[in-house]
Amino acid sequence: MVHVVVPVFAVVATGLFAGLFFAFSIAVMPGLRRAGDRALIEAMQGINVAILNPFFALVFIGAPVAVLACVVLHASVGATSSAVWSGAALLCLVLALVSTFAVNVPRNNVLEREGPAERIADPAAVRAAFEPVWVRWNHVRTLASLVALVCVVVALR
Repeated sequence: MVHVVVPVFAVVATGLFAGLFFAFSIAVMPGLRRAGDRALIEAMQGINVAILNPFFALVFIGAPVAVLACVVLHASVGATSSAVWSGAALLCLVLALVSTFAVNVPRNNVLEREGPAERIADPAAVRAAFEPVWVRWNHVRTLASLVALVCVVVALR
């Protein structure tokens, strides 16, 4: 039973993990690009607070943990190919996590420390320091997590 439930959860969680970053890459950030400086800052500050919830935590922590469990499960039954594909998925998820904590989260924290958007003296400068790098690295974690999803699906075979 665990050899079915864990891999299926790993696929679903990795899909949600990738889908979140994908949505930011193709809709959220392009939409905010059309907004004014203060609107982008206020929206991102709100998103950064709202995203810290149990559902996000379940996916953000659950996906790599479930994929790691798949590596162990596949290896324990001698399914070497599936273990390797799961391992590749895990490496991709780790890349997404590292880029998140090394680039995106620190930028989010700087944005939060700026205070309320309406009180920022130069919102254009704050935006310029935040948006281009945040978006670029979001694309990196989107690609890494999408590759992880493909790998964890291939591991099911």
